[in-house]
Amino acid sequence: MTRLSNLNLRNVLIATHDALATAFALVASFYLRFEGDAFFDRLPLVLRILPWFVAFSVVVSYAFNLTTTKWRFISLPDALNILRVASVLTIGLLVLDYIFVAPNVHGMPVAPNVQGAFFLGKITIILYFFLEVFFLSASRFAYRYFRYTRVRRHARSEDASATLLVGRAADAEILLRGIESGAVKRIWPVGLLSPSPADRGQTIRNIPVLGGIDDIEDVIGDFARRNKPITRVVMTPSAFDPEAHPESVLMRARRLGLILSRLPSLESGDVPRLTNVAVEDLLLRPSEKIDYARLEALVKGKGVIVTGGGGSIGSEICDRVVSFGAARLLVIENSEPALYAVTETLAAHDGSAVIEGRIADIRDRERILRLMNEFKPEIVFHAAALKHVPILERDWSEGVKTNIFGSVNVADAALAAGAEAMVMISTDKAIEPVSMLGLTKRFAEMYCQALDHDLAAKLDGKLRMRLISVRFGNVLASNGSVVPKFKAQIEAGGPVTVTHPEMVRYFMTIREACDLVLTAATHALSPTRADVSVYVLNMGQPVRIVDLAERMIRLSGLEPGHDIDIVFSGMRPGERLNEILFATEEPAVDIGVAGIMAAKPNEPPMASLRKWLAALEQAIARDDRAAIRAVLQDAVPEFGSTAA
Repeated sequence: MTRLSNLNLRNVLIATHDALATAFALVASFYLRFEGDAFFDRLPLVLRILPWFVAFSVVVSYAFNLTTTKWRFISLPDALNILRVASVLTIGLLVLDYIFVAPNVHGMPVAPNVQGAFFLGKITIILYFFLEVFFLSASRFAYRYFRYTRVRRHARSEDASATLLVGRAADAEILLRGIESGAVKRIWPVGLLSPSPADRGQTIRNIPVLGGIDDIEDVIGDFARRNKPITRVVMTPSAFDPEAHPESVLMRARRLGLILSRLPSLESGDVPRLTNVAVEDLLLRPSEKIDYARLEALVKGKGVIVTGGGGSIGSEICDRVVSFGAARLLVIENSEPALYAVTETLAAHDGSAVIEGRIADIRDRERILRLMNEFKPEIVFHAAALKHVPILERDWSEGVKTNIFGSVNVADAALAAGAEAMVMISTDKAIEPVSMLGLTKRFAEMYCQALDHDLAAKLDGKLRMRLISVRFGNVLASNGSVVPKFKAQIEAGGPVTVTHPEMVRYFMTIREACDLVLTAATHALSPTRADVSVYVLNMGQPVRIVDLAERMIRLSGLEPGHDIDIVFSGMRPGERLNEILFATEEPAVDIGVAGIMAAKPNEPPMASLRKWLAALEQAIARDDRAAIRAVLQDAVPEFGSTAA
């Protein structure tokens, strides 16, 4: 309530300022146009007109957002609004003078010495326009300049780091605005290095473009000779484009002993902030462009459940769901520390979502059914799974219990609770699987496909629940990813262990994977969707693991084979050299959404799946590994596991 009162008071003060500016502009235009008796002859009627005109100006100013825009952030759109307001008021004066006031229309006497003439006249009205623009703008831009100079003064008094920005001018401008608004603190840019030749020799918000990326040593040295040492380098998103040679920037900055930070992408509306430059930032192809308005439309105002919400993928999905405006979020997680961590992090969001966390195991069918029925979600993201290949190769039954029966429980519970969609997080290892991870995920995919198919047949195109699966490969920095493992091995002095010199994998970031998962869900729920229920994320070209290891060693400032050895440990059970995106019997479908491909469903009938599920349940009860394998081999004939 206090915040609302302050907001209203500020608006009243702005409206009062604009009303006074309008009144002063009108009177001043008369004073400048007419001299002596001519001005005083017109003054009585001016004073009669003035209150009505000022009231009209307040309405116009409000309509063009002048009374609701914070002066601290005034910019070009606000300047255009000032011009619009002045133009509308000027046209209003023309109408007033030519139609309502002029004596040759109504024949009323205006003043003793102005009979038969227009009251204001063209010159007065033109003067008014320029004075109105000036009086509305002057205070606003003066305040903006005052805040700007205060930020500069505070930055210097707080010993802000002299900073060199790296990236294109457009990215740098976002960071500079963040500094001026106070969102980014304790740094002060002294120059910009841009990969774009068009930026050279320019200034961006008074910060000069000092050269290209390769000039970093010369620029740093020049400032040091002038006793103005640069202590920090900030890389903007465009600095990570391949043509900007981000590896070179990183290695040079480290060699020069500079603090290195990055400005994350702001496409999703994040607040400007600086983060550390991670090795993962330099390992990927450019990310797919995400339509964030589409993602917001998917979850805004809805109830969402995320299973496995405390894991690396699940927690990021929770974060994205809250960021895009979900009304309610239920996090289901079987690890108490993970559940506590994710709910505490989500509670720090400024969003209005009601966030709940529940301890539950997706294997517990009755609990999952009860939780979903109580919550009544519109969308369910199923991220809970066992996913480590070597572990599942040892413990087949545990993989079946969680990845198959757990997924069946979640799908059935989502349907019973009346959800609009269930999205299962799958893996590229489910395609022609050779591991228990891939095999159990493929079985879960088939169940979701069969259930989706049966609902489509039963409801014959009517509004129904969709069940889809989204496959992606290795996620950088996720639990169990090779990148954190390599980083730890490098920090320990090596060796770095790679299973095979020819092994390749697809990679993507957690944020990118989760945004594309949500994008796939928007397509599945769209009226024009194709008949698909399996989506595959575009991960670019696969990366050789040994190349990845060598690059990470070099990015750490060391030399492979000299400072850090690479050791080939041999392939483990359930692994293969190359991952594939589509099975031979899954024809790919172009759905027209950037970053996503899809496959036509290829599932057995639900009756067969239920028969296999019953057989699996009996095999697990006996802990019969051979029976488990036989059932899964029957269900997924392309299974070629090397496990014994």
